[in-house]
Amino acid sequence: MNTWTDRFAERMTHVRASEIRELLKLLDQPDILSFAGGIPDPQLFPAERIQSAYEDVLKQAGAQALQYSVSEGLPELRRWIAARMSADGVSCDEGNIVITAGSQQALDLIGKLFLTRGDAVLAERPTYMGALGAFNAYEPTYGDLDAQEVPAGARLAYLVPDFANPSGRTMTRREREAVLDRASAHDLVVIEDAAYRELRFAGTSEPSLLALDVARSGSIESARTLYCGTFSKTLSPALRLGWVCAPRPVIDKLVLLKQGCDLHVSTINQMVAARVIAEDYDGHLERLRVHYRERASAMQTALARHMPMGVTWSKPQGGMFVWLKAPEGLDGAHLLEAALAEERVAFVPGAPFFAVEPQANTLRLSYSLLSPEGIDEGVRRLARVVEARLAHPGSNVKRAMRGAA
Repeated sequence: MNTWTDRFAERMTHVRASEIRELLKLLDQPDILSFAGGIPDPQLFPAERIQSAYEDVLKQAGAQALQYSVSEGLPELRRWIAARMSADGVSCDEGNIVITAGSQQALDLIGKLFLTRGDAVLAERPTYMGALGAFNAYEPTYGDLDAQEVPAGARLAYLVPDFANPSGRTMTRREREAVLDRASAHDLVVIEDAAYRELRFAGTSEPSLLALDVARSGSIESARTLYCGTFSKTLSPALRLGWVCAPRPVIDKLVLLKQGCDLHVSTINQMVAARVIAEDYDGHLERLRVHYRERASAMQTALARHMPMGVTWSKPQGGMFVWLKAPEGLDGAHLLEAALAEERVAFVPGAPFFAVEPQANTLRLSYSLLSPEGIDEGVRRLARVVEARLAHPGSNVKRAMRGAA
């Protein structure tokens, strides 16, 4: 018998391990200050309400809660999501919603539905590496969403318009309209990853891409945008609940694909989530925003206080991430090795977030988990590592003014 490698499908050559998933293993080491995982602070999980909801569901609807269910998702939960989407400018009903195992599964199913080997996906630079991981199995090529030329065979445009992972950037209204203009001109399907949309803690909210698309086209059935939402960043990742809001023909095909994948999302988890969100969900969101506003402010203060000149960073108005750019000549992967060995601090190197033309002198910092004191200490340690590399005699790095990018 030959090795197992010889038996794998050719598409597996495009599948790579997630650097973030590997870095999350470091969270089990108590001496490491980690900016790596973009995961919610567990202090914010409504654990008592979730526990109570499980008890009530099992007591009142135990047989149904533990049984198979429809692939589209719990009708009650889909109706709530449709009402929420309608209030956000997307007039729709439960027939425009499918429940997925987190928005990550939504990205995988969308890739399976639309991508044939060699098709091109337009993505931001940088972009969410989990999306690249989901699409890679379907063997696409990639193009820069902002480049003047659109590659032949372009089928999809993927973006995170609100508080993007990893950059923390939010697109302006004009930029959103420009994406839709380009998608219309080149007949692209637009994937709007809205994982962080509910976590705005500063600035003014912009319409979702889908809302702008519906306003242009007249109805969701005429839109070209697929909206991917999730409860992972607001309730709990372990519930594994996300959704796609899209025209019905797309939903119908995604349901067929889901039937072949896992039949449906956990029935009891959907029932529990429906109960939890029915009680003061907006109040819960506001508590999250207050919390992350404090952490983001602590990160900005620490970066300004400790980082050497030549380092710039983003100023997000929501979400969980700051994007840091070091001077040319510093490599994020090498910097991580040194930071772990010398200062016991972790982050995610920026290069894997680029589908094309990676920038090695970038890194992503998440402020979601550490306390303000931990953020300050972690940034101080990281700054020491950066400064030592900048001061190295062999370095060809030019120093510039410190500041926010």
